[in-house]
Amino acid sequence: MSTQPKVRTCLWFDKNGKEAADFYISLLPDSYIESAFTPDQAGPPLIVEFMLAGAPYMILNGGPMFKHTPAASISVLTKDQEETDRLWDALVADGGKESMCAWVADRFGVSWQIIPERLPQLLQADDKAAAGRAREAMMKMQKIDIATLEAAFNR
Repeated sequence: MSTQPKVRTCLWFDKNGKEAADFYISLLPDSYIESAFTPDQAGPPLIVEFMLAGAPYMILNGGPMFKHTPAASISVLTKDQEETDRLWDALVADGGKESMCAWVADRFGVSWQIIPERLPQLLQADDKAAAGRAREAMMKMQKIDIATLEAAFNR
C-alpha cells in the first residue's frame, strides 16, 4: 500500500522552487521536505515534494513560461492575532506584497490568504447586522486585525 498522497497541489516555478519550499516549511508546524528530484546535478531540483501543515504540495521548476497569479492561493487558518502577524510579516518580508482582505503575495509571487479563525465565525454569525459590520471592517483591511473586527461586530 502506497503512503504517497493520491492528490498533490503543484506550484510551477522558474528555478527557485527549492528555496520557496524551504521557506514555506519554515512557516508552519507539521511541514517538511519529502523529496527533491535533481536530474541535472549542476542545476536546481526539477521536483520538490513537501508537506505544508500536513497538506501535500509539489513544486516543479519548469522554467519561465508560467507566472503565479492570485487565481490560486494557499489559505492558512490562523488561531490568533499573534500567528496572523507572524505569518503575514514573514510573507511580506524580502519583497512580498500586501493586498486587501487577508491576501498577500510572498517574494516568490505565490498568493496566500492569512485568515484568523475568528473571521469566518464573525462573518457567518446569526446576527446579520453585526456580521455585516465585521465584513465592512474587513473590506478596509489588508492584514486582518481581529480586535478591529470584534469592535465593529459588537458596535
